[in-house]
Amino acid sequence: MNPTPADHGETPAASPARDGGRALKLFVVFSSLAVLVWFFCFEQRYGVAHNVSTLSWLLSSWNPITDYEHGKLIPFIIVGLILYRQKEIRAAVAPSSLWGLIPVIVGCLFYIAAYRTLQPRVAVFGLPFILWGAAYFLWGWRVAKLLAFPLFFLWISIPLPTFQQATTHLQLLATAMAHHGSNLLGVETYTQGTTVLPVKGDWKPLSIAHGCSGIRSLMALLMISATWAYVARMVLWKRVLLFLSAIPLAIIGNALRVISIFLIAEHGDADWASTTWHDWSGLLLFYPFSLTLLLVIHSVLEGGLPWKAARRRQLRRTTVTAAAPKPPSPLP
Repeated sequence: MNPTPADHGETPAASPARDGGRALKLFVVFSSLAVLVWFFCFEQRYGVAHNVSTLSWLLSSWNPITDYEHGKLIPFIIVGLILYRQKEIRAAVAPSSLWGLIPVIVGCLFYIAAYRTLQPRVAVFGLPFILWGAAYFLWGWRVAKLLAFPLFFLWISIPLPTFQQATTHLQLLATAMAHHGSNLLGVETYTQGTTVLPVKGDWKPLSIAHGCSGIRSLMALLMISATWAYVARMVLWKRVLLFLSAIPLAIIGNALRVISIFLIAEHGDADWASTTWHDWSGLLLFYPFSLTLLLVIHSVLEGGLPWKAARRRQLRRTTVTAAAPKPPSPLP
């Protein structure tokens, strides 16, 4: 009997049918990607003169006027989250699934609706469906499950048309909290609309303007807490709770930042408080305060500091592996 390549430890050559199927799959992938890039990056449909593509509209909407400056970081975070799970994603690759075509069709329907109604945000809303469905179709459910959060994380960067209304409510809330908080700390104030005035101090009235409402800090902290919750090794309800905790933390942190301005204006340099400290207090006070409390909440939910909990999990896995019965060795 003639020896086969397998008898010598060689890998048999791939069949022509398998090579043809792989080539066809690559052709479909790159063709679909080219079509996707064309419609989202080059097809000019939006704007007053209908000369703006979906991507151009999205990039231009990340500005201080819309309070969506955090959107510039979203693509980098998405790539980082995918790279963070790349080993798990590679290990989860499975045969393709036709079920992935359903979210692809849903995403295409969103794009058609956006094209007809001239609403680019609707097209961006549908983009994660197309990308996620394509991953589902190509690599199976397990890969799609791992990619769901990073891809749909794009939604947090889409400016909402009624978003500015929230700024007004937050301005009033920040004004009330700053007024009562400063009074509790011995700085007597009273309010006129969104302006806080001193009762005894000689500093000028300070207005809780649009930028001091805390909406930008809230959006930034929501972005951070969403990423944090995805990376955390906890059950789903704990991750959701960790994410939602960013809302009260952002409101309280912004109120403390504004109160600190009043305290410095009352007991120190009012001009320095309303200029230099106003500009730097977010970085020096808000984020350290909010992120520290976010770490505290995570530690409470996980029963200890996250890195110590990770060591305990690793130790348990090692103990279980060592205690598992070993298979009997084969007889000689």
